[in-house]
Amino acid sequence: MSLLSREQFVAVLGASGVGLGHRQGNATRWLGSVGYIDEGFHAWTVALDTLDRLLAEHSVARAELTVVISGHFSRYCLVPWSEQISSPAELLGFAQLCFEDLYGAPTQSWNLVLSPEPAGYDRIATALPQDLLERLRAVVSARGLRLRSVQPYLMAAFNHFDQSFDAGDFLFVVAEPVRSVLLLAREGRWTSVRSVGSNDSDAALTALIGRENQLQASTSERPLNVYLHAPARIDSHPDVPGVHLRTLEEDRTAVRDCLYVMSRAVA
Repeated sequence: MSLLSREQFVAVLGASGVGLGHRQGNATRWLGSVGYIDEGFHAWTVALDTLDRLLAEHSVARAELTVVISGHFSRYCLVPWSEQISSPAELLGFAQLCFEDLYGAPTQSWNLVLSPEPAGYDRIATALPQDLLERLRAVVSARGLRLRSVQPYLMAAFNHFDQSFDAGDFLFVVAEPVRSVLLLAREGRWTSVRSVGSNDSDAALTALIGRENQLQASTSERPLNVYLHAPARIDSHPDVPGVHLRTLEEDRTAVRDCLYVMSRAVA
């Protein structure tokens, strides 16, 4: 079997469920999802056990798997530019210090990935538990699969919608059912990233975005475009004043599953 003919699957680890799809060209045939009781941040252990069962039922040996991970299991931090940093190792160490300043001394190992930015620009750092990634690799390897990529959903969603954002000043809110991530840019530079426990109802999102708008108005007079993506609001899109909605384009399937919507961000 050549690399060009490898079967492609995409899995989504959500806060309270795991889904699996089979990629066919630019489309995804949804194979289904399985829910589990949300036990907080460490629910990823249950999520990976659930993924293992789904792969056993549906995957094909030597296929490739892309995994999308909910913001529920991710952490984010702004890493300021520093002229004193002269190597990738120093940059990574500095990013780790930034995380410790924000979250405190870690009780577990984290895998950090920084956004690529030119000299003089702050970076966005995303962290996933090292134990999660190691367990994921073990699950995928045991099923005879190749792990093609692992993407936090914030990254997948931003890359999908990036070209539709006005350059300069914007707030991008990714509102999953139990957690929202707010990504802010000013004059084409990252200036803030925050993860907030919050549901995706109209009232909760209106309050969340309203507070952020007030905060930004107190620090800058530049107008701010606000973009909102809420993947679970499939049949009732959010109604939040002054916000530009970003939804994944309609397809011809009848699947009404948030995890399926999230899988399509990497299509």
